[in-house]
Amino acid sequence: MDARFLGIAELTETPSTAVVVDVMRACTVAAWAFARGAERIVLAESLDEALALKSRHPDWIALKDGPPAPGFDAVNSPGRLRSLDLAGRTVVQKTTAGTVGALAVKDAELVLCAGFVVAEATARLLRSRAPGGVTYVVTGEDGRAEEDLACAQYIAARAGGPAPDPAPFLRRAAGSRAAGELTARLRAGTHPDDVALCLELDRFPFAMAAGLEDSLMVLRPHAVPAKSPAP
Repeated sequence: MDARFLGIAELTETPSTAVVVDVMRACTVAAWAFARGAERIVLAESLDEALALKSRHPDWIALKDGPPAPGFDAVNSPGRLRSLDLAGRTVVQKTTAGTVGALAVKDAELVLCAGFVVAEATARLLRSRAPGGVTYVVTGEDGRAEEDLACAQYIAARAGGPAPDPAPFLRRAAGSRAAGELTARLRAGTHPDDVALCLELDRFPFAMAAGLEDSLMVLRPHAVPAKSPAP
């Protein structure tokens, strides 16, 4: 299974299959939202769009990067989100990198969003679809974020062959610039447990697939069988 690893700005054509990786923290937050009962996540183009959607649907939960802000119900932190009851709710998410990456490949035939917390389920789904090639969108730091690249390479290895030792990939992510900034609380809207939660391998049994619904890019959990044919 051929794999390409590209930053958002390097996407010059629409791939057939895209895996959007944002470990710290958009995709991890999305997985936690589904674990807390969210039905779907609408990926907003901008903060203004997120607020407009929230205004039209007051029961939706809007979240963003950075500190709490008027009109938003939550921030992009798994540590903060894990205590919320989101049963049956729609979440509107706007972040600096993760949502931008997903929207950049919205016309792909298959769009998955992933982090370490859904790595195995994502790899199994890719194996079951048996695509000829996969483009991994490394969203952070213009495609150079070590935590995103490590996760993307790990998923690609699991999807294309025997499962590798995860330890080196997790070490790379733990030593990344993003992990250091979160640990030092240099980013607003953080929780002390955010890095640890982002590095919990295979915490959740589902993959996350995005697609257009009524002109909105919508992310939903995707159940994956426990076993799939060997690659």
